[in-house]
Amino acid sequence: CMKPETLAPAEGIFDFRVADKFVKYCQDHNLKVIGHCLVWHSQAPDWWFTNGYTASPASKEVLKERLIKHIKTVVGHYKARCYDWDVGNEAIEDDGSFRKSPYYRLLGEEFIEIAFRAAHEADPDAELYYNDYSMSGEKKREAVCRLVKNLKAKGLRIDGLGIQSHNGLDYPNLEEYEKSIDAFAACGVKVMMTELDINVLPNPQGFGGADISQNYELQQKYNPYTNGLPAAKQKELDNRWLALFNIYHKHRSQISRITLWGVS
Repeated sequence: CMKPETLAPAEGIFDFRVADKFVKYCQDHNLKVIGHCLVWHSQAPDWWFTNGYTASPASKEVLKERLIKHIKTVVGHYKARCYDWDVGNEAIEDDGSFRKSPYYRLLGEEFIEIAFRAAHEADPDAELYYNDYSMSGEKKREAVCRLVKNLKAKGLRIDGLGIQSHNGLDYPNLEEYEKSIDAFAACGVKVMMTELDINVLPNPQGFGGADISQNYELQQKYNPYTNGLPAAKQKELDNRWLALFNIYHKHRSQISRITLWGVS
């Protein structure tokens, strides 16, 4: 309910009705709200990237203005109610390059800097995070560390890194997973498991993200457990959970939060 396409359906219009109900519920029940998310290649309104009502792309200056206005409006609206924000989400590819999103095509790598700066200006007390999947890969790990160092070198605030942790029974490699925890902690930021789950389905595509369409495709094509999970597979799942939480316990001084995915 906090994605840009929901909050900003048209230029000059902000719709906080659903998100406000969510935040109020959390406040009424003493639950901490983490805002998610301010910049993501998915679920962004089409009008952000176009010139008025035409199909031509917006200019760099226009997109920058829209991005800053959106972030300052949203973060300002929830100031002192959302104490933390996922500012950037899934901006880096597995090979360590920046995702060629509309933000990147128009603004280059600067779009991340713009977002973190605007969020901090809107609420100087809020903690600001970068969140991504497949963070155990070496190239992506190195790229994320560079991102943190670059932001800090420019005097920008970044408090933590979210390792989404959409895991499977045979991925990620747990040694590489631990290396990422150590590497991110060494960058001087908090490390969090932000979307933790374990997929028992076969994963021939090697996908490790949260793309709804891809997950649906996997279930339709590859789900052999429509009648329930066999005992042997359940045991495998139990062991995987145990292995992960052994890692989290080992690195408990570095990990500030574990949030489970899909709990309702």
